Amino acid sequence: MFPATEKSREARVYDILATVTDPEVPVLTILDLGIVRAVQVDEKNEVAVTITPTYSGCPAMDVIGMQIRMALAGRGFSKVHIALQLSPAWTTAWMSEEGKKKLKAYGIAPPQYRLKKELFAAAEVPCPRCDSTDTELVSQFGATSCKSLYRCLSCKEPFEHFKCH
Repeated sequence: MFPATEKSREARVYDILATVTDPEVPVLTILDLGIVRAVQVDEKNEVAVTITPTYSGCPAMDVIGMQIRMALAGRGFSKVHIALQLSPAWTTAWMSEEGKKKLKAYGIAPPQYRLKKELFAAAEVPCPRCDSTDTELVSQFGATSCKSLYRCLSCKEPFEHFKCH
């Protein structure tokens, strides 16, 4: 047990979870992504962490579960249960603003976009390097299914866009 003067056990777990990164986009923590839905710690220090995948079938969820277990075990929480919650489905609205800034600094356009003025026109995705909206979609899929590939027509650099959903 932790002394009563320390942070709550749940707060300690959240502090530890803030160190667990996404294996596909290592600049983001799982808290930045907003995939941690709940944390519970009982009187025996057994931890239950509920996470929601960014999309069903996301191959990173097994790795993330293992990283959570390892991080918590390394800090004294030896009994950890990971639960997947599929409903409600994850949305990019759950990402932190800090996470979106980290994505842009990493060279990935964050999941915020400006709509073009024409009805049914494609969304404008600004270049994370030069902020130009003169960009074009190259492929609906980038290195992972949750990203698409764009090219900036101003600075000529390719970049990925974290898809909005």
